[in-house]
Amino acid sequence: MSTRRTIEIYSSGCPRCGEAIELVERIACPSCEVVVVDATTEEGKAKAERVGVVATPAVAVDGKLAGCCVEGGPPREDALREAGVGTPP
Repeated sequence: MSTRRTIEIYSSGCPRCGEAIELVERIACPSCEVVVVDATTEEGKAKAERVGVVATPAVAVDGKLAGCCVEGGPPREDALREAGVGTPP
């Protein structure tokens, strides 16, 4: 059984969200499961609230919001890598 790292990208469909999705998909490793969460739906809003999303786009790794996204900043490659994106669990 393989271990996977779950990366959730919270998106509202804006151009910056698209850029965040592209960034995560580009740097994700083979053992990373990338999931895009539509933060405009009730289910997506509830998931976003649970992890502390204050603005989109935002990225959570294994249920924890990446440091760059904690205060509503845009996802940055260095902070995503620090959070574990691109590194096998």
